[in-house]
Amino acid sequence: MTNLTDPIYTDKNKAREHFERIYWPNGPVCSHCGTVNQATLVQGKSHRPGMYQCNACRQPFTVTTGSVMESSHIPLNKWALGFHLYAASKKGFSAHQLHRMIGVTYKSAWFMAHRIREAMGDSNPPLMGSKGGTVEADETYIGRKPGKTKKRAGAGHKMAVMSLVERGGAARSFPLEDMSGAQMRDIMDKNVSREAHLRTDEWPIYKGIGWNFASHEVVKHSADEYVRGDAHTNTIEGFFSIFKRGMKGVYQHCSTQHLHRYLAEFDFRYSNRMANGVDDLMRTMRAIKGAQGKRLTYRQAGRKAA
Repeated sequence: MTNLTDPIYTDKNKAREHFERIYWPNGPVCSHCGTVNQATLVQGKSHRPGMYQCNACRQPFTVTTGSVMESSHIPLNKWALGFHLYAASKKGFSAHQLHRMIGVTYKSAWFMAHRIREAMGDSNPPLMGSKGGTVEADETYIGRKPGKTKKRAGAGHKMAVMSLVERGGAARSFPLEDMSGAQMRDIMDKNVSREAHLRTDEWPIYKGIGWNFASHEVVKHSADEYVRGDAHTNTIEGFFSIFKRGMKGVYQHCSTQHLHRYLAEFDFRYSNRMANGVDDLMRTMRAIKGAQGKRLTYRQAGRKAA
């Protein structure tokens, strides 16, 4: 269990050193030209602690330059705690709770949470189901589309999500603009290996997709069939259960413009779960590492908190 009295959560200089050890195991890396361990620490009252100048390109940089934390005025010890809270909370952690716990404004906490989710996203994931793995595919609905009121019920008034879960492996989720076969086929083509064994329910769209893979087995939920040999979607249903409990119980509301980041958050925690040998500390370290090479401005995140 992580010790929340650790100095990295209370001392901004200890936190900076912690981030430097994670990002720069072989010495400072210039975020401008990539030169390793060829930088001079800039000292003086007019410079921030941890400011370096690259001896190759002469550009200044810190450990947060070129990451989601760049230009943030939030101390790094609070960033370290924020990463831990989001990595260790199975069903999510609200911006309101973050604002109360680390002592920043709600506006800052909301933006910080979205930047942590951005860090959790995998920008270059491998194909799922390589070497004959089994991948379950399914879709679900969450919240409601813009302009749709609570008085109107039905799936057509909710935001659609398609998820892929590899048994014993990772989860990957995507907001759907519509429920067209073309969009779902494109997702499958880009994310699932042809070597994979596909398992789905009986929705007709999957029949036109499944022939591309090593095998495709279907369970007929309409006929009260849920397991037939290794044909089932129980794994992905378990993933959806955690996702929906978090979205309804913790976040309560999510707009379409932010849905992809919430999905990245739940995918990250599931893919780096204890069953795969990843504890809270390792999961937090992976989230912090994922912050490198990514930027998210307040304008990009959207001014309206959701």
